[in-house]
Amino acid sequence: MTGAERLGLAVLHRCDPERAHDLAHIALRAGLGPRPGPVTSPRLRTSLAGLALPNPVGLAAGFDKNATTIRALSRAGFGFLEVGAATPRPQPGNPRPRLFRLTGDQAIINRFGFNNDGMEAICARLKTAPRDVPVGLNLGANKDSDDRAEDYARVMGHCGPHIDFATVNVSSPNTEKLRDLQGAEALTALLAGVMEARDWLGRPVPVFLKIAPDLDDAALQEVAQVALSSGLDGIIATNTTLERTGLGSPHATEAGGLSGAPLFDKSTRVLARLSQLTEARLPLIGVGGISSAQQAYAKIRAGASAVQVYSAMIYKGLSLIEEIARGLDALLERDGHANVAEAVGTGRQEWL
Repeated sequence: MTGAERLGLAVLHRCDPERAHDLAHIALRAGLGPRPGPVTSPRLRTSLAGLALPNPVGLAAGFDKNATTIRALSRAGFGFLEVGAATPRPQPGNPRPRLFRLTGDQAIINRFGFNNDGMEAICARLKTAPRDVPVGLNLGANKDSDDRAEDYARVMGHCGPHIDFATVNVSSPNTEKLRDLQGAEALTALLAGVMEARDWLGRPVPVFLKIAPDLDDAALQEVAQVALSSGLDGIIATNTTLERTGLGSPHATEAGGLSGAPLFDKSTRVLARLSQLTEARLPLIGVGGISSAQQAYAKIRAGASAVQVYSAMIYKGLSLIEEIARGLDALLERDGHANVAEAVGTGRQEWL
């Protein structure tokens, strides 16, 4: 982290968290962020569901909800980006305050509730945004929708021509009853609609499913079975958690989804179990609590073909992404791996 970045973070942390988030976007659009370009090497280059990635370190959904900073983020060291979530109609989300820093725990709690500009505005930006890495869209449903499954298919059909992958997000804890869609019957029907919308696009856009870390083993088995039978291209494990065990920060009891350091172990165990249940037949994307190259490598060894980062940037800055990618390259070299794919799942048993 540079001195300028350290100073910038100190200033942002004096602001309300959501205001700081908005200011960070303004700074990125003004060209003030790090610009190493996509960090890559022969070891880091990899394929994810047919997508060629310069490195396996991606941006998790939620940071750029409205696809307004794609140009800057695609030059910040990431191997791929995920923006959104996008819903068919614009919606304001839940009342403020809805974002909380748990500094002592290196964590975040949010209850945004899918606030976004709607699929038409987001699609227009995706259509014209310059990009140096693959960009995907997190699909969501409007809070007051009569048919949430249809919402996902609508966003897919509208935005699909301008994205490199799509993520079906049924795991946010901040839209009432949304997680109910993770049940086998509801999930099968929802995915069928998204896949049908994808098929109309005439191009093979990979579709991923993002799941919650709070599923029990029976539910994970159902998810794995549905994923393998539905034609999904991968699973993102995991979204935020409702668990609050071991937290010591003043905001620990706030409602919403918890992300950051406390989620690392829990999400990695879910990842490893899914790798076992799917018999490594689907690529998995590991997300939750990553703040170092060692933790990114642990996710890969647990079964992830790629990883995503978000919350740690709030505490360590955007330069963390280049640091993780270069550190991961060194770890792969240390262990004698010629590429990322060789390391996937080599440490899975440690998390089961």
